[in-house]
Amino acid sequence: MATHTEQTGHGYSQTAIAAHAESQQHPIRIYLIVWFWLFVLSACSYLIDYIGLQGMLRWSLIITFMLLKAGLIVAVFMHMVWERLALVYAILLPPLAVLVFVIIMAIESDYTALTRMMSFVNGG
Repeated sequence: MATHTEQTGHGYSQTAIAAHAESQQHPIRIYLIVWFWLFVLSACSYLIDYIGLQGMLRWSLIITFMLLKAGLIVAVFMHMVWERLALVYAILLPPLAVLVFVIIMAIESDYTALTRMMSFVNGG
């Protein structure tokens, strides 16, 4: 059993606290690798404009690269990779639900606009 001098306010030994603090340190290599991939993905985004791609291919590639970069930033720089799954769900699921609802509203608005145009063209 640890002596009083080895314990902190919550009853954890200094060895346990040191091990926990050491396990929380992430090597700089991880951050440099993520930085490199962010650089590559950004270069690919600029390359799309440089090449002159147009239409849906251009926008789908730009959004794909944007989502990949956002995922890397959230995963590593916001430490989501190392968090408990419940916390990850609590942070990521609400924006995903909003995104699903926005897509549903966009589909519904197209249907409503089409229905109104057909009604007005046919004379009501």
